[in-house]
Amino acid sequence: MHDAQGELLTLLIVLELTGTFVFGLNGALTAMKAENLDLVGVVVLGTTTALGGGIARDILIGALPPAALSDWRYLTVAVASAAVAFVAGSSLKRVVSLIDLFDAAGLGLFCVTGTAVAFASGLGPLQSTALGAVTAVGGGTIRDVVIRRVPTVLTSGLYAVPALIGAAMFAVALEFDFHTDTVALAAALVCFAIRVAGLRYRLNVPSAHLRDGVDDDDPGS
Repeated sequence: MHDAQGELLTLLIVLELTGTFVFGLNGALTAMKAENLDLVGVVVLGTTTALGGGIARDILIGALPPAALSDWRYLTVAVASAAVAFVAGSSLKRVVSLIDLFDAAGLGLFCVTGTAVAFASGLGPLQSTALGAVTAVGGGTIRDVVIRRVPTVLTSGLYAVPALIGAAMFAVALEFDFHTDTVALAAALVCFAIRVAGLRYRLNVPSAHLRDGVDDDDPGS
């Protein structure tokens, strides 16, 4: 039992550090594409994207200081990934595709690790699912706000939805102690696949639109 828990903990650390790296790449490449930023700007945006969701999660569950600040590995990986993107970004042929893929990968990895951290703090499966999704979309939301665009989580239904699905899968596995290591990987892959499919086939959930000719101030509308 203890060996299984140790293996799961090791897996989750690997997944979270991997998620930190790919989200750092995503944030840095987004900065290089959207804004004329120098090395410092690229590293700041990459690091913010990589660590923002985890910091928001830890603040919400009262785990202070956040792991991203108390464990040197997270900040090191985030800064390193942004630096790699800055050095190699100009030579990448398909930057837009890479940005989307890194974003989808980070989404899948963080929805799993965020759920695990929330569950370990004593929250139930429903609350853990919600915080898993917050961890997954938090960094991307901060990234979008910083570069002055409407956050993807508010405009793309297949951004938050895949994170919620992946988080829910893993939360159920944790609740019933059912092959948690296998389900962790499966949940991350499911989230990634749904997000990529949404991007590839332009899938989305219905959007809200006001009807033309309706006066918002009209009490009878």
